[in-house]
Amino acid sequence: MENQVTQSKKKKSPVRMIVIIILLVAGAIYGFKKISFALAHESTDNAQVETQISPVLPRVAGYVKNIAVNDYDSVKAGQLLVELDDAELQTQLLQMEADLKASEADIQNAKASLNSTVVSLDVNKGTINLNNVKVKQAEEDYNRNKNLFADQAITKKQLDDSRFAYEQATQQVKNSQSDLTSAQSKISVIDAALKKAEASLDAKKAAIEQQKLKISYTKIFAPMSGKIGKRNISAGQFVQTGTPLFSIVNDTTYWVVANFKETQIKKFHEGMQVEIELDAYPDQKIEGSIASLSEATGARFSLLPPDNASGNFVKVTQRVPVKIAIKDIDKYRNILRAGLSADVVVPVK
Repeated sequence: MENQVTQSKKKKSPVRMIVIIILLVAGAIYGFKKISFALAHESTDNAQVETQISPVLPRVAGYVKNIAVNDYDSVKAGQLLVELDDAELQTQLLQMEADLKASEADIQNAKASLNSTVVSLDVNKGTINLNNVKVKQAEEDYNRNKNLFADQAITKKQLDDSRFAYEQATQQVKNSQSDLTSAQSKISVIDAALKKAEASLDAKKAAIEQQKLKISYTKIFAPMSGKIGKRNISAGQFVQTGTPLFSIVNDTTYWVVANFKETQIKKFHEGMQVEIELDAYPDQKIEGSIASLSEATGARFSLLPPDNASGNFVKVTQRVPVKIAIKDIDKYRNILRAGLSADVVVPVK
């Protein structure tokens, strides 16, 4: 019996050795492939899909009157998304337009007053010319009567009458000149007031245009084509200027940002071929190429970037963002989502 057990062990021993040898060979082959792959490729799992995300923000405050889209709807650039209640703004516009008409009427009145004053000025100039003629005539009569009185050809009363007529004519000239000066001053005042009213009118017109612009802002349109994210508003809600309503995700342009260690990018350059594998779709292999390398490490963009000069120095391997363009993007558009994690492999040999 013992001889049979011994013989059985001897028979099984070669099988065991063969299995061990096969495992060792398979392990060696696997390790060789892994080492060869690591020597010829640089890879990272610190990567994700990126795209353009545009926030939709109101430019005026108001109550939400209507929302034309739902969560995750597809929209086109220029499509109406949200409409705010503009009743108050419209009322303000009517008041401003009425005020503008009143100002235009005031300007017309000022122009009419200016024209009337200019006419009066012309009349005053004519009156002065006429009075100058009267003064000249009265002066000649007075001088003649003085000679006649000296020859006792006229009475003292006639001489006094001619003198009074001369003085009266002279005073009328002075009065006319005062009226002319007053009219000229009045023209300057009216002209200055008219210019001020016209400037005020231009300001009111500009305010009306600004009000119309505000009213146009109550209709919020899509800044680009894409898909709506989750809405943060509801009808009847009051929103402030600049409050994020929701975001639009561009569903036509995607790329991958891979954060490689600084020790991996030595041989990287633009145009190098890249293999991309999404965690969500591990069986789908995506081809791409390096579009650009960041000019700064990711730590430089952090809120509190490390400063080795502070004395608290701990050397940590930095990571450099690498932008990767996706080839045949239309082929993979249905599976691409912003934020998806990915593994990126770059052949370097």
